[in-house]
Amino acid sequence: MKLFGAVIVSSCLAAQAFGVTPVVSQTKGLGKPALVTGKSPLRQKNVAEMSPLFRDPTVTRGGAIPGLQAYSEALDKKPITMKALTSLVGWLLGDLLAQVFIAGGPIDYKRLATLSFFGFIYHGPSGHYFYNWLDDKIPGTDAIPVFSKVAIDQVIWCPIFMSVFFTYLGLVNGDSFATIGNKIKNDLFTACQGSWKVWPVVHLINFKFVSNKWRIPYINAVQIAFNMFLSLLGTKKA
Repeated sequence: MKLFGAVIVSSCLAAQAFGVTPVVSQTKGLGKPALVTGKSPLRQKNVAEMSPLFRDPTVTRGGAIPGLQAYSEALDKKPITMKALTSLVGWLLGDLLAQVFIAGGPIDYKRLATLSFFGFIYHGPSGHYFYNWLDDKIPGTDAIPVFSKVAIDQVIWCPIFMSVFFTYLGLVNGDSFATIGNKIKNDLFTACQGSWKVWPVVHLINFKFVSNKWRIPYINAVQIAFNMFLSLLGTKKA
């Protein structure tokens, strides 16, 4: 025992001689978890302002669709121009898909340009004014306003639109007014029937959930498929 004690004392003296200070254990009590103390960042106020993981909900962003915010701002600043350009793209894609996947090609570029220009010169601008007028005269998103708008769109606007469409194509092709009249007489009801199979449901969603600003972009997104039908019907011989 005495020998063991002497070894311990000698070791301590040697350590001090070399300037080594014995480490004193300073064990402190573990602090309370952040969730217990109430200091968790998830429980602090205004966490959305402090953390980059949270976005300001009042700021509109393009999100996963590149250019969406710029497009939205352009719709606000130049609504007629942007809706005309949107319809140009919608009609171009509709006829292009019709020519490639239904008609089997080759692509008729004159027909493609003719239908694209119709989207630009008539579909976009006329849709802008028509839906602005409709929303102004029949405001609201309840059942009666929505169904009233759908009825007006399909019973009144649809035949007018289709007649203008056939007239435009006839004039571009150099047809006589008699030929254009026969085209409207023969195909107008068929075109309206095609519309009635698709657009009532589309417009129920449109008038219920879509704001006036986005009506033409929404319609064009759906109409790409419908334009395939119209492009084939419109270019059919009278």
